[in-house]
Parts: sequence; structure tokens; C-alpha cells
Amino acid sequence: MPTYERSNRFDRDYRALTSAQREQFRTAVRKFVHDLDRGGTFRSGLRVKGVKGSPGVFEMTWADDGRATFSYGESHRPGEPHIQWRRIGTHDVLGSA
Repeated sequence: MPTYERSNRFDRDYRALTSAQREQFRTAVRKFVHDLDRGGTFRSGLRVKGVKGSPGVFEMTWADDGRATFSYGESHRPGEPHIQWRRIGTHDVLGSA
């Protein structure tokens, strides 16, 4: 099971989401974690890809206009990925990944 941490900015962004948006994100994260547990090949619906101009930063789509950015950190458990959630919101969050 991967470990994770959230930036303060992610927490602020998350609090600004509607309850429906939060549920959509939680649903996407369950899929994201499942894919990480199965080797890290993400299903196409999550559209995980690198953020242009930000090496080591990735985005995940959790709704039509819902994005979250993350990076991989140092593993806290041997053999398990560690995710650092950076930003969450609409497509606009990518401007400050």
C-alpha cells in the first residue's frame, strides 16, 4: 500500500472543493492506489501524465475539469511508492503545479 503526504497548498485547495468534487477525487484515488498496487501502470481514464515544464511533477484527472498534481517522494516502506500530493482543483491548478 503506497504512503502519501499532502502539501499545505493541496489541503487549502481540497477544502475549496465542493463535497461532490471531493467524492469524485476520493473515487479516483481508490483507482489510482489500486493501479499503484498492481505495478504503477495507470488506467487510461485517470490520464496520469507528466506536467510540461515541471520535471518530476505529474497530473491525474479525477473529473472532466478536475486535476490533481503529485510527485513521487522517497519511499517510507521498502518497495512501496510514496506520493506527494501538491495541488488539486480545475485545470487552472496546472499553472502552479
